[in-house]
Amino acid sequence: MSGVVVFVGAGPGAADLITLRGLRRLAQADVVLFDSLTDPALRRFAPQATWIDVGKRGFCHATGQAATNALLVRHARQHTCVVRLKGGDPSVFGRLEEELAALAQAGIGCEVVPGITAATAAAADTQRPLTRRGRGRSVTLTTAMTHEGQITVNGPRSDTEVYYMAGRQLAALGRRLQAAGWPADTPVCVVSRAGWPDSLSSDHPLHGLAGAACLHAGRPTVVTVGAGATATAPATGTGFVARAAVADALASRAVAPAT
Repeated sequence: MSGVVVFVGAGPGAADLITLRGLRRLAQADVVLFDSLTDPALRRFAPQATWIDVGKRGFCHATGQAATNALLVRHARQHTCVVRLKGGDPSVFGRLEEELAALAQAGIGCEVVPGITAATAAAADTQRPLTRRGRGRSVTLTTAMTHEGQITVNGPRSDTEVYYMAGRQLAALGRRLQAAGWPADTPVCVVSRAGWPDSLSSDHPLHGLAGAACLHAGRPTVVTVGAGATATAPATGTGFVARAAVADALASRAVAPAT
């Protein structure tokens, strides 16, 4: 009899962005196949499990998809519970379809636990809602890179578009978006390491998107274009400072003696 595979979305950043259901499944795991961008702090919730790195990073050495599929099937046949721990949400640019298909072909049962994706984490970090009443009614999530490593964009299809895996392609992405019909002065917000305490954000007109390359170099990056990229109120400081102040206030409340 085979075990089951549970796909768990770990969120895009710090360990505490995982869901309660995800933590419960992780605690039941015999084996965890994890992505490279998942927080290592999650290991403490499954100390009994064998952890196997099957991470994929752009332009770096990565575990091939066929090898990952084979590992899932093999360990599910040997153990009761295998957790496939994916960064962000498993259903958003997580190659979930290929892994579900491999398990279905092998007759292995599975479950998918959703997670926070980078687009929503970036919106939270910058306090810029992806949808806006009256002017931001639609959102498109797009990968900046095709399977063949090419940048492919279309003309404006939504009020807000979010491009994943764009960190090394910012200049080219800006040129392609303008060529596809986006106005040169379209607001753009770039966020790297969304969901982490050290996330960074910067604002640019579309024609100046290349200027973000140095600031976000070497960091997982998402690019929000259009209505969702605009600030909701005059800036009073960086988002990082604001988040730190909130965290300090809540920490003080948590340690205050009960009355």
